[in-house]
Amino acid sequence: MANDELQEKLLKKPYYENCPGCMVDEMKERQRGLPITKLLAIWTIVLSAALPISSLFPFLYFMIRDLHIAKREEDINFYAGYVGASYMLGRTLTSMFWGVVADRYGRKPVIFIGIITVVVFNTIFGLSVNYWMAICTRFLLGALNGLLGPVKAYASEIFRHEYQAVALSSISTSWAIGLIIGPALGGFLAQPAEKYPAIFSPNSIFGRFPYFLPCLFISLFALIGAMCCFWLPETLHMHPSNCSPTESYDALETALPKDNGKTETKDGRETVPGISLLKNWPLMSSIIVYCIFSLHDMAYSEIFPLWTESPRKFGGLSYSTQSVGEILTITGCGLLVFQLFLYPYVEKMLGPIKIARISGVLSIPLLTSYPYIAMLSGVALSVVLNCASLLKNVLSTSIITGLFILQNNAVEQHQRGAANGIAMTAMSLFKAVGPAAGGAVCPVSLLYLECN
Repeated sequence: MANDELQEKLLKKPYYENCPGCMVDEMKERQRGLPITKLLAIWTIVLSAALPISSLFPFLYFMIRDLHIAKREEDINFYAGYVGASYMLGRTLTSMFWGVVADRYGRKPVIFIGIITVVVFNTIFGLSVNYWMAICTRFLLGALNGLLGPVKAYASEIFRHEYQAVALSSISTSWAIGLIIGPALGGFLAQPAEKYPAIFSPNSIFGRFPYFLPCLFISLFALIGAMCCFWLPETLHMHPSNCSPTESYDALETALPKDNGKTETKDGRETVPGISLLKNWPLMSSIIVYCIFSLHDMAYSEIFPLWTESPRKFGGLSYSTQSVGEILTITGCGLLVFQLFLYPYVEKMLGPIKIARISGVLSIPLLTSYPYIAMLSGVALSVVLNCASLLKNVLSTSIITGLFILQNNAVEQHQRGAANGIAMTAMSLFKAVGPAAGGAVCPVSLLYLECN
């Protein structure tokens, strides 16, 4: 009898007047089919937030050179590293704060503030007149843009249960596309007065600020994302009850104890209820490996454009920003095809752990081959470099995606928000170290190559 009464109480779904979360739950009860408009709005918002993260890497070498902070040409990469790291440092310091704000005041305000931050500070970054202005604007861009965690929670709340997987996968895809398209935009649109003199005059604002156009383009796109926020409803429950109506089913799953003291998730995995996330070794081990590969991947994302744009006498390739943009565009298209069509089948055959192990091992000889690639020239260099860039990003994406799956499988559903918050904070810290460390090591290696 006690269990029957508990089930009846938990299954009861009260709706509170003037509660935005309850209004969304009522809307979902009446809704049929996938709401494409909301899906596209979220996709646009996430893309707007992802574009500025890596868009500066193709032109960062030339930007630091033009700001005249480096006394020697080989020191440019050192100073560029701190500009790249400042964004992730800001995000590391405020990720948990924005998560608390989203839980207390709503997802929509945090998402809107994050998009407006892109509009304002990404534009100012393109107008930087000195090194410290560039550092400060990138730091504020990361510190005030904390929408990634809240937008994942929002996507899981705004859609019906059967469409949540589609919503969350669209966020991951949009984020990946932003990290791919961003550098391509930076490579094609930077220094427009030199590349497209028939359209942009050297005396125009784009001639005086050669790195303003890619930042302005991304900011205008982010403004469209900010407008999309006005049509999205708030999903946070704001009423005296500590438990929202939609949480009753989750409470029902965990409230009734099993005979063995464990709870069983919908996919058949058994987990111990109430276990501390910090004591969950499968979770913490996957986060540790995730952070290490994030540091490696972020350092590579900065070093690759710096290496290709460095002069031949320093071991670089003397490429232009447009040439780097073309390589990243080809890499991005190939990576997108792999993620959408090939990775799901490979993951189904091998599993995420084997994929991460194999990709990690293959990355070692691939990265070791880059100094030998610099010895090539002409068509051979172009073909080999594009293939190496595509393969490197495919391996990195396979590792990160596999570890992300492991993190979510290591905890129950009601713990995934906190688990992802821990992973995001730790990952942001390591990604902040990556560009700084890469920028410091790169000039040392180039100096060594010059001496030899």
